[in-house]
Amino acid sequence: MSQPLDDAPSRIPWPPMLYVAAVALAIIADQMVPSVWFGSPLSDILFAAGWLIGLAGLSINIAALRRLRLAKTTVMPTRSATQLVTDGPFSFSRNPIYLGGTLIVIAIGLIVGNAWFLLFALLAAFATQKLAIEPEERHLAQHFGKRYRDYQKKVRRWF
Repeated sequence: MSQPLDDAPSRIPWPPMLYVAAVALAIIADQMVPSVWFGSPLSDILFAAGWLIGLAGLSINIAALRRLRLAKTTVMPTRSATQLVTDGPFSFSRNPIYLGGTLIVIAIGLIVGNAWFLLFALLAAFATQKLAIEPEERHLAQHFGKRYRDYQKKVRRWF
């Protein structure tokens, strides 16, 4: 059953839009002003690190989505939460899906050797915090009260 839109933390699904925009803007920026990158062997190390970071980001996202589904609460940023999930990846980050998205964009930059991805990943993370995380935090505090405020004291916003 879907919640009324007025009860949602946001009417716009900002996070996926912001991370897709970050990837697109990094590609466009590199076409306009090619980024400077490192030569071998550092580029090889960054390439390998990119794959590890990407796998970590993907793993965090999958684990967080599974945990939300097991709790039978929404994974959509435009829907009202029905359960407060604090275990699994949510035990080390209050926003593991957004952390995973940021890591994936950074990983792409390291893999393809494009510094623009690193800049736009950070900008997407900042915009996600302002447009999605902060409204979601207000929503969760309103819905779950002291339980959420206690959780905020124990677990950091990003990591």
